[in-house]
Amino acid sequence: MPEPSPLARRKSPIARFGVFEADPDAHELRKSGRRIRLQEQPFAMLAVLLEQAGSVVSREELRERLWPADTFVDFDHSLNTAVNKIREVLGDSASSPRFVETVARRGYRFLGEVQWEARGGGEGADAPAQKTRERTDLEIPALHRGIPRGLFGLIQGMYLVFYVEALIHWSAVEKISWLDTRAPLISIAVLITAGVGIPVRLYFLSAAGFDYARLGEKFRKIFLGVLVLDELWAVAPFLLLDRIGFGAAFGATAALLYVPFAERTLVRMAYPRR
Repeated sequence: MPEPSPLARRKSPIARFGVFEADPDAHELRKSGRRIRLQEQPFAMLAVLLEQAGSVVSREELRERLWPADTFVDFDHSLNTAVNKIREVLGDSASSPRFVETVARRGYRFLGEVQWEARGGGEGADAPAQKTRERTDLEIPALHRGIPRGLFGLIQGMYLVFYVEALIHWSAVEKISWLDTRAPLISIAVLITAGVGIPVRLYFLSAAGFDYARLGEKFRKIFLGVLVLDELWAVAPFLLLDRIGFGAAFGATAALLYVPFAERTLVRMAYPRR
């Protein structure tokens, strides 16, 4: 006789993962306590994956669990549709999965850490740790990955405009550079940082555009260099001091000082650590 599944062994279990919770008995999926819509078949597939989190669930097993033997459907198409709907509501991606991973020619695997809790959730020994994990997850909002990727790409485009404009209007930069100092210090700084910044921004822009799965890892490794580069260019508005005035230049600089930290947050939202 087969061993009962985790769902069968638990009384009214609720599966918690990240900011989500799934209630198999009620066929409900909630995000930060708010119910989100997921059709019956995709929810049933999600429940099976949650039961065996961390293990590969074959397409054949999903077919047997989700459809009766006398059902005549295009199973491959139905499975693909179901997993796409799951990823859509979880804000997940096939190319850089946080929750549902496709294992080529085998099936699917649920990657996230799943915590099972009885309905009405008693305060067990590991409840404080569970609450800590939930607070940590809630520090970064769970959005569709396309949103932080798009915002990250816009920031890279903004910096590219800064670099190109500075190089196009080089004579004005050079003029400011020589004022009072008798040395081209600003010109040298602009030239070096723009020369470094242009390829860096193009790399980030292309990596976000093509959803490069290791962008988060790469960004974390070079964040200190990006921080220094961005903080130097945060004073760029003061190059236009005679046109926009001190107040506007100061306000723009204050906003630009925060931008590298916004970039880091956007990357963490789109490419979290596994």
